[in-house]
Amino acid sequence: MATIRTTCPLCGDVELRTGDVVVRVCSATHEGVYEFCCPDCRQPVIKPAQARIVDLLVSSGVRLSIWDPPAELLERHDGPPISYDDLLDFHFALHEEGWLPRMIAQESDDPRR
Repeated sequence: MATIRTTCPLCGDVELRTGDVVVRVCSATHEGVYEFCCPDCRQPVIKPAQARIVDLLVSSGVRLSIWDPPAELLERHDGPPISYDDLLDFHFALHEEGWLPRMIAQESDDPRR
């Protein structure tokens, strides 16, 4: 089993075995991280990993986990972010009769669609 040297943000330099580390790669973006529990302070640590680090760790025997992001994470979002005022307007609209047909009509009248 290989020894892996890395750093904990609280403890500094630490040494781990390959079984103490997991590499996770996103199937959509191919971005990677490696995770471990610090042997000194027992805190979980997650660090970004470029492709060459992922390859090095996996070739050393570290377990690779591929994860699929939820579809909502990959959606394209147009327009400005929702504000607190938007949220309050929606909250009050929910208490009015016929709120759903009005919201649907506003959506279909939106020129950005």
